[in-house]
Amino acid sequence: MSLPGLGQLEATPEILRLLMDGLSDEDTQWKPAPNRFSIAEALEHLSHVEGHCFRARVERMVTVDNPAIEPYDPDVYFAEGQYSGRGAEDSFDHFEEQREMNLDYLRELPDSVADRIGTHGKLGVITVGHLMNEWAFHDIGHIKQIGEIIRALKYYPGMGAFQSQYKVNP
Repeated sequence: MSLPGLGQLEATPEILRLLMDGLSDEDTQWKPAPNRFSIAEALEHLSHVEGHCFRARVERMVTVDNPAIEPYDPDVYFAEGQYSGRGAEDSFDHFEEQREMNLDYLRELPDSVADRIGTHGKLGVITVGHLMNEWAFHDIGHIKQIGEIIRALKYYPGMGAFQSQYKVNP
């Protein structure tokens, strides 16, 4: 047995790498709308939350009894430009490095830490197990988001009459 979501966290970098195969820098910078992530911004967001949110929260909950957990608002960081201005490959490389370190750390934890608690500033009491499930859920959401951008940008334009059979929402 292992912590919930660990398998997904292990798989995410490879899934993203496969999805992004053949994309140009221009492709990764394309924004479907001003208030939506480009692929590069989504990757920078993943890189940012990897260290500043998920790992930090797990470590705090493992080492401190019922710590206060600060809310993380990605909209604030997005508005401040935290996720823009970096190349997709640089952000992805940084994400992969952090993810591997985090996986090494998580694999060493006993399953019993899943029951450790913290008190989130908006949500109340949460467990490491809850956080691990959220981490995996978050990964899948961004895999889906990046996949949808790729569908709309790379394949949809060349589908001809088949476009009438599908809806894209990047």
